Amino acid sequence: MSEWEAFFDHHAPRYMDEPFVTATVAEVDFIEDLFGSQAGARVLDPGCGTGRHSTELACRGALVTGVDLSSGMLAQAEAAAEAAGVQARFVKADATTFRSPDRYDLALCLCEGSLGLLGTGDDPLEQALAVLGSLHAALRPGGSFLLTALNGLRLARQSGQVDADAGRFDPMEMCQHSLLSWRDESGEQTAEVRERGFVPTELRLLCRMAGLDVRHVWGGTAGDWGRRPLELDEYEIMVVGGRGS
Repeated sequence: MSEWEAFFDHHAPRYMDEPFVTATVAEVDFIEDLFGSQAGARVLDPGCGTGRHSTELACRGALVTGVDLSSGMLAQAEAAAEAAGVQARFVKADATTFRSPDRYDLALCLCEGSLGLLGTGDDPLEQALAVLGSLHAALRPGGSFLLTALNGLRLARQSGQVDADAGRFDPMEMCQHSLLSWRDESGEQTAEVRERGFVPTELRLLCRMAGLDVRHVWGGTAGDWGRRPLELDEYEIMVVGGRGS
């Protein structure tokens, strides 16, 4: 079990108390404004977490498959869909290796659900390419994607040499290092994790290497999505694109 899987299994019941999850309806409104009504569309949501976007899209008639590494998060997602009276398919899988015989009209990779969350031994570039490769493999020709990722410009601007020297920020990998802690039946648990930031030009190149076309790069901080330029110190970058024929 990876560090992230163990942490999110524990954190799942409290995840929906986080302040950045409150704009789900507005975010799905934005998705439909970009791509049109998703009623009847096949939507893949890797790194779906508690399924907040999956469930809202299912409420609007989308045929949703949510994918997540954490059984605890998926249990919350299934309960949310049941409470909303909708059907959605939830699959336990790693977004870097997920493959399906189905082809999807839209793929979402939101709120660091998978892109940039690095486990022990993960290569920062290879992890990103693997996630983007899974999106490419899942999309039908002409399908679209939307992703949000940590803004590496913010990480660099808010870090100093003292953070690099202390190992809290790695400028060579654009990674923020932190310590997670939680308590389970075995007692107090801790894990050092890495979160990868990206810059816009790099995301364009990584998408291109994965066979994905980029149409827009915008500011994508949760709760503040819009067709607008990226601000240097905002939390997330948004990329909108698709798979060619």
